[in-house]
Amino acid sequence: MSVITRAVQIRQASVEDLDLLVPLFDAYRQFYRYRSDPEGARRFLLDRFSHNQSIIFLAFADSAVVGFTQLYPSFSSGAMARIFVLNDLFVVPEARRSGAGSALLEAAARYGRRVGAVRLVLSTELTNTTAQSVYETAGWRRDTVFCTYELALG
Repeated sequence: MSVITRAVQIRQASVEDLDLLVPLFDAYRQFYRYRSDPEGARRFLLDRFSHNQSIIFLAFADSAVVGFTQLYPSFSSGAMARIFVLNDLFVVPEARRSGAGSALLEAAARYGRRVGAVRLVLSTELTNTTAQSVYETAGWRRDTVFCTYELALG
């Protein structure tokens, strides 16, 4: 599956793309203040591919990889249907405002529709207003009904 938007090409990643994906994934983690760990990133991503536990799309501009998004399958008990958690979205700083983020969001939505999912969900830091603007421009709506909680287990 490919989507072309404003000279940005999107395609679904496979395990053969691991060398392209690892530096992006490591940079994404560093954006969220985790220490760089390319080997850990490689192991994590390889495990996702090996167990078919996520769907990853890559963004290319002028044949260079500039971003990715990762979807994790889940389900809605209320809707009794498949959903996807858009857990990761990252575009390298020099490619921001190129349309890559929007193209990745559109590719994720098309994929979700194609496989019969009823919705995509995501969360981002409250301070990440740039990303929030991209999401809202793409039609995503902030949840005003539910509070999100988490419990650290380690």
